[in-house]
Amino acid sequence: MVFPVPRIHHLIPLIVLLLLLGSRSVIAAKCLFISSYHQGYEWSDGVENGLRSTLLNSCELKQFDMDTKRYKDEVSIKKAALEAKKMIETWKPDVVITADDNAAKYLIQPYFKDHRIPFVFCGINWNVDGYGFPYSNTTGMVEVAPINVLFNKVQHILGGVHRAIYIGANTLTEKKNLKRFEHAASKSGVILDSRLLTTTKDWLAAYSEAQEYDFIVIGSNSGINDWNANAVLEAVQTATKKLTLTNHGWMMPYTVLGLIKIPEEQGEWAALAALTILDGTKPTDIPIVSNRKWEVWINHPILLQSGVVIPESLIRKAKKVN
Repeated sequence: MVFPVPRIHHLIPLIVLLLLLGSRSVIAAKCLFISSYHQGYEWSDGVENGLRSTLLNSCELKQFDMDTKRYKDEVSIKKAALEAKKMIETWKPDVVITADDNAAKYLIQPYFKDHRIPFVFCGINWNVDGYGFPYSNTTGMVEVAPINVLFNKVQHILGGVHRAIYIGANTLTEKKNLKRFEHAASKSGVILDSRLLTTTKDWLAAYSEAQEYDFIVIGSNSGINDWNANAVLEAVQTATKKLTLTNHGWMMPYTVLGLIKIPEEQGEWAALAALTILDGTKPTDIPIVSNRKWEVWINHPILLQSGVVIPESLIRKAKKVN
């Protein structure tokens, strides 16, 4: 039996359909990453690295940096948020990933509450109560520091302590961090003073004054725009007489002991959540979580200068600052 050969014009609709179906597999979803800060800031770089290494080629990725650590006045932050909003409206991403508080406060909350575009946030300090999350289009990872563990380490190393001081930059993030440290100090019976500063000169003066306390918590220097690393290194390597502690990896060159948050964890989780949403999961079906990982670091030169004795068991498991 001989079958008739179909004419080419009969095949055109089928060919077009096959081309359209095939094109669906090569048209990547669009992912927009909005960082509250800037590239070159160690925390932001870590979040970005975790995000990019997890997304790989799973979606077309664009990035917008709000740069609100270096330009932190209200006018500049709101202008950056409007620029990010414009990018969202013109590029029309399938999912938006944001990092840190200012993107949540100045972009998501005023412009995209319960919007059709899903948002995955990360790096918001401590809790999301101030932004009213979750919305119908949001999920994310909250950034918490192991403060209670840190205070337990202090008690184990020093014994009875009564007075401490917190030194950091005068920024929204540091104000939130300070409140948490004050709460933990109160529970531990420690009086915690603080200095939130804007210049290296003031930081150095506060550090000198801090040697009269039982121990010193070193907050972030991000927001001190004239930060002079050489001057600070010289000061801490010659003037440190007390135990200093931090939760920020980039502050370890100036600090004895660190319980360090891992920014890559935030970026990796946010990327996986975004991919899950692209696969059809609703943001509200993904619970908001907090980070679970941190590392112990020790800076031996400053430790030797301070004269503080740290248990050998802690030194053995700690990473060392070069």
